[in-house]
Amino acid sequence: MEIIVQCCAGLDVHKDSVEACVRRMEPEGKLYHQIRHWGTATRELMAMADWFKAEGVTQVAMESTGVYWKPIFNILEGEFEVLLVNAQKWKHVPGHKTDVQDCQWIAQLLQHGLLKESFIPPRWQRELRDLTRQRAQVIGEHSRISNRIQKVLEDANIKLGSVASDVVGVSGRQMLQAIIGGESDPAQLADLARRRLRGKIPQLQEALYGKISEHHRWMLALLWDPLAAAEAFIARLDERIAQLTRPQQPALEKLDAIPGIDRRVAEVVLAEIGPDMSPFPSHAHLASWAGVCPGNNESAGKRRSGKTTKGSRWLRQAWVQAAWAASHKKDSYFQAHAHNLMRRRGRKRGLVGVAHSLLLVIYHILHDGTDYRDLGRDFLDRIRATHLIRYHLKQLQQLGFTVTLAPAPA
Repeated sequence: MEIIVQCCAGLDVHKDSVEACVRRMEPEGKLYHQIRHWGTATRELMAMADWFKAEGVTQVAMESTGVYWKPIFNILEGEFEVLLVNAQKWKHVPGHKTDVQDCQWIAQLLQHGLLKESFIPPRWQRELRDLTRQRAQVIGEHSRISNRIQKVLEDANIKLGSVASDVVGVSGRQMLQAIIGGESDPAQLADLARRRLRGKIPQLQEALYGKISEHHRWMLALLWDPLAAAEAFIARLDERIAQLTRPQQPALEKLDAIPGIDRRVAEVVLAEIGPDMSPFPSHAHLASWAGVCPGNNESAGKRRSGKTTKGSRWLRQAWVQAAWAASHKKDSYFQAHAHNLMRRRGRKRGLVGVAHSLLLVIYHILHDGTDYRDLGRDFLDRIRATHLIRYHLKQLQQLGFTVTLAPAPA
């Protein structure tokens, strides 16, 4: 096989150890390779980098093992061309598997140009990823605490969740604090409602009549502290994310103008994909990387499965949220697009199709630097006018009508 890289290194990474193989083709055509064992402390990793320099290594490849690749990448970044590869992309041939054999195999594949590197964003984007992913986890914990509060209320025969859409909203908070403080009169609790919820005071009085015990008050007080702590945590993360994304304000504003995408989803898009589309040759490559395009599993001329590929779960969570919001944007292209897809393919597949369309829009906006312009609710009808005419004529003929079509006057 052809030698692509003259001198390279392959790493098999673990929590406390690294097996490194340097592989070099000598000028006289002789293959040279050497294997060493290293620890993962910073000093040992710096010594490993010095060894690579002394051997003339230009490229280094390693497996993306959990978070254990990050300390090594931090040391090698800027000194060598580092390739992070998915373990599923370089499966070893059957036989005895050892750490030494793995690093040799990685180095051999790298030398022959047979490894496909994973997308590694710049440092500021990796830091933004840490923040947005942490925020998503804390928001999930906040939702779980809210659900626990709802369970305590149900156990106390309080049906607040049946009247108020958000139990821990502005009105719900004041009612909960009053319950924790010892108030049990339904009329007094219902009078704490604010804004539009005041129009439901009779329903609130009925819902707030329950059997509240001291145990229920103690449980609500216990859950109140982590709920407030999670909200303070989210506020601090929002502030830090706003600082990191301030240089990307123009891109955020362009993304925020797309139906279904709010500020938080736009921040997730920048964190997971980034404002630079150069790593993705086309919108199809981006859709495949994000895991929102149909899979391609075909054998003997038969298509086995069209299941979507595996992408970032953080990005998928944001896509589903954005697709659902875009499908409810009145008189928009995405509302018509979602209705068309869900009618034919079902709700879940329709949402994935809308998410795919949103991703294509984002790609072209960031790649071309253009602004979003909605195509309108009737766009799909305009591009398939002939099909619609044929369909409706057939329906009318089946009902026993004869229809003659004539163009409308200008």
